[in-house]
Amino acid sequence: MKKLPLGIQTFAKIRTDDYLYVDKTHLFNELLNTSPYVFLSRPRRFGKSLLVSTLEEWFLGHHDLFKGLGMEKQVSIPPHPVIRIDFSLIPHDSEERLIRGLTEWVTDVALYHGLKLEKTDYDLAFAELIFKLWKTHQRPVVVLIDEYDKAILDNLSNPTVAQQTRDILRNFYTVLKGSDAYLKWVFLTGVSKFTKLSLFSGLNNLQDVSLDERFATLLGISQTELEDYFADHLTVLQQKFKLSREVLLERIRFWYNGYSWDGVSRLYNPFSLLNLFSTLRFGNYWFASGTPRSLIDLVKTQQYDLSRLEHTIISEYLSDTLDLNTLDLPSLLFQTGYLTIQQIHYDSYDLSPSYQLVFPNFEVKKSWLNYLLADFTQQPVTTIQPVYVQMLEALEKENLETFIQHLRVLFAKIPYTLHLNKEAYYHSLFYMILTLMGVTIDLEVLTDKGRIDGVLELTEKIYVIEFKYGATLSQLTQQAMAQLKDRRYAERYLATGKKILLLGVAFSDKKIDYQVETL
Repeated sequence: MKKLPLGIQTFAKIRTDDYLYVDKTHLFNELLNTSPYVFLSRPRRFGKSLLVSTLEEWFLGHHDLFKGLGMEKQVSIPPHPVIRIDFSLIPHDSEERLIRGLTEWVTDVALYHGLKLEKTDYDLAFAELIFKLWKTHQRPVVVLIDEYDKAILDNLSNPTVAQQTRDILRNFYTVLKGSDAYLKWVFLTGVSKFTKLSLFSGLNNLQDVSLDERFATLLGISQTELEDYFADHLTVLQQKFKLSREVLLERIRFWYNGYSWDGVSRLYNPFSLLNLFSTLRFGNYWFASGTPRSLIDLVKTQQYDLSRLEHTIISEYLSDTLDLNTLDLPSLLFQTGYLTIQQIHYDSYDLSPSYQLVFPNFEVKKSWLNYLLADFTQQPVTTIQPVYVQMLEALEKENLETFIQHLRVLFAKIPYTLHLNKEAYYHSLFYMILTLMGVTIDLEVLTDKGRIDGVLELTEKIYVIEFKYGATLSQLTQQAMAQLKDRRYAERYLATGKKILLLGVAFSDKKIDYQVETL
């Protein structure tokens, strides 16, 4: 059974020490011939650094590492000088530290190659480094840039530093266009594309392959790859849980599968799978490895209705780029891996694509909502989770007073500064809580008579829900119940054979009231 390369992002080490390696190199030839300047975006922990390391070894001429892999069949090329930069290793918490870090990095690379640079400005020194490497080796230079956007992503909560960082990096990347005569191939990869237009304004020949269906499976692990490469590890996991192979695969799929960049291929995050097989335990590995605080802050700042987040549709433009001053939450969540493409729709007039988004899997959805609710209520997740069980039991027993009382307690824990007098705010909290309880809830359900606010389906019963927000709770609950009856929202569920309950819920400044009737 091959060793698992958990935390190892160096291709040579994986191959030399005989770690498990999922071969994607059969896609390299087409990638290398797509354009001299290529950009690929994928979420964190998705194998981008390993991809960069693999490409570096190929261009350095270490073709013995590719024996038995798809790339072995490609025509070997002579070695090229390679410049590889990993922005996770360069300080970027201020303008000064980023400039100094870039300058020192360029100087160190030059010294490694036995070169002395005369320029002292970071961008001019970078251009000089490229030229001297080309002149010394008499071969064009390959530039591989990993985590190109990290310096900006890490400063999203500080717009001033983020914009200063963007301007510095724009000057740095513009050098690549001016050095075209000395370059063989340029590859940039990172998490997001939210600054693509402004960041690469000087590098307008960059080919973005992030949503190119040819490379939809370049990173990530497919179902076939899971079953082939991890067969032995699946057997060990199967023995531990005493499950059939079919049931185990379905459980793994439910937890970790679902990422897609073409709306067709569904992929696993490698980091989650490696941790699963290493620990022999299902857990929230990818999410727990680092959720940017700025994403949580953005939800609060924009007062976003989270109940509308899943199944939202974004345009091709929003999926491609975001501006630092107008961050679109669904697009940013898509680019960072918290949402993924469920389906691609094409406009009937100009055939332009738009993307319907969903949470990729159970791990991401439950972790994201747990994290948000814990942050909103300022309670540890471990404190909140036992409440879900009690709330679910109350719904099953039709004990609505107990259910609503738990809601009141959770709402009361939310600090006044975070409490928003908006209906969407209460929708978001209600949606988060019910989803984390493990029940199926559909929001904004269309009927021929109107739009149902929520439909909550349990094993033996269905709650048809109408929300109201305002000042007078008693009147609002009456209005909610009247609307449920007048528009006969429950009719579409009569054929299910389940017991149907009408539930009117009213919110007003942390106060909650309700009416319930059995149909």
